[in-house]
Amino acid sequence: MSEPKDPEQTPGSTTEAPPAAEAGKHPVDQTLPPAKLIGAGLQHVAAMYAGVVAPPLVVGIGVGLSTAEIAFLMSASLFTSGIATLLQTLGFWKVGARLPFINGVSFAGVAPMLAIAKAEGPEDALPVIYGAVIVAGVFGFLLAPWFCKLIRFFPPVVTGTVITLIGVSLLPVAFNWSQGGNRQADDYGSLTNIGLAGASLLITVVLRRVLSGFMKQIAILLGLVAGTLLALPLGLADFSGVTDADLVGFPTPFHFGAPQFALAAIISMCIVMLVSMTESTADVLALGEIVERPADEKTLAAALRADALGTAVSPFFNGFAASAFAQNVGLVAITKVRSRFVVAAAGVILILLGLCPMLASLVALIPQPVLGGVGIALFGTVAASGVQTLAAAALERGDNVLIVAISLGVGIIPMAAPDFYHAFPESARIVLDSGISTGCLVAVLLNLAFNHLGRTAEVEQETGAVPHPVH
Repeated sequence: MSEPKDPEQTPGSTTEAPPAAEAGKHPVDQTLPPAKLIGAGLQHVAAMYAGVVAPPLVVGIGVGLSTAEIAFLMSASLFTSGIATLLQTLGFWKVGARLPFINGVSFAGVAPMLAIAKAEGPEDALPVIYGAVIVAGVFGFLLAPWFCKLIRFFPPVVTGTVITLIGVSLLPVAFNWSQGGNRQADDYGSLTNIGLAGASLLITVVLRRVLSGFMKQIAILLGLVAGTLLALPLGLADFSGVTDADLVGFPTPFHFGAPQFALAAIISMCIVMLVSMTESTADVLALGEIVERPADEKTLAAALRADALGTAVSPFFNGFAASAFAQNVGLVAITKVRSRFVVAAAGVILILLGLCPMLASLVALIPQPVLGGVGIALFGTVAASGVQTLAAAALERGDNVLIVAISLGVGIIPMAAPDFYHAFPESARIVLDSGISTGCLVAVLLNLAFNHLGRTAEVEQETGAVPHPVH
């Protein structure tokens, strides 16, 4: 999907011409000067930081860890997210999409991990979880070459629907952050929190409008900084975490004990792996369109291998399952900075944050309402990208409109009615409670029924039933 032309620059370009050595390279493979590389990388970290530390926070509380142990778990998740991001952006052999793709801890695994913790008890919970995550990662790595062959079942009518759902399903997260993030807090949803979120969003929009060049590209980061400064006199930015944090800390391998392998837990996490692979497939296809390097079967397989390898390696350093972060896909779409080395820089920053709890606590200073306000722009951009993709989906055909309508409707159920599937088995809810997964599954099945069964390849191409050829 192509972005509208910026009067000051073309998508993915900077305001200055690339060096001669870079001129012949695709913008994805071009590097930036160190200062710009670090600045744009920090912006990616700021956009996804809350999403990385939230799962270990929730799981740590569920397992009954102390405050210090939860902080250790969060640092470990930052460290392993950095490793997974480097695998995805730089890659080796047949691992890594080599796109500006940031990886972090998958929230899809939180509910099943809490269920495992409840079944196993506090003492064995994390070792059993880590054993299951390792097996799920290996399972995903072996499955990647076959899973990627499903790409022909992700034409514009499917990918556009799923990308739209990704953005729409992330928006409630931004709304929750805008209200304060903690539903039990007395000030949740207060005028102060919502006002700070609105001010942060307004500042970001104004900066994006009045700035130019590289400063315009990091308007999101500047908006987060400005929002945090605005929160100081309101007492919403807490510096105590910085003063209490250690300067250096390493995520000791298997800090919580050697992994244990329980069949029920393994099956549960393998299902989560399939869900993550489905969502990552949509994210890779979306990002490929945004950076104008459409993902083919080979790229998709490499991306899924990186996700799976990152997942398998993470438990060794006390991390959890890794997957693509859709909010950063939105950031690429907004900033038009397509260099994968920017995201690789973000991966290095994540590793440093994991090794330096004091640095990690600095990023954690950003109040939830500030993240929420800016998140509305980020997540809404993902949804808008999906709408752009749907423009190429031959929606003049009634069948395709029906595919989009039903898939969006089913995908929005978990957001509109969170308890809709409460009577279903827990194993089924792992998939059903993910609007992205259910919407994607329905879109693929309906596309098969309407556009593949009994149709010739030529008709499929004309109706948007299969992806357009990649040149």
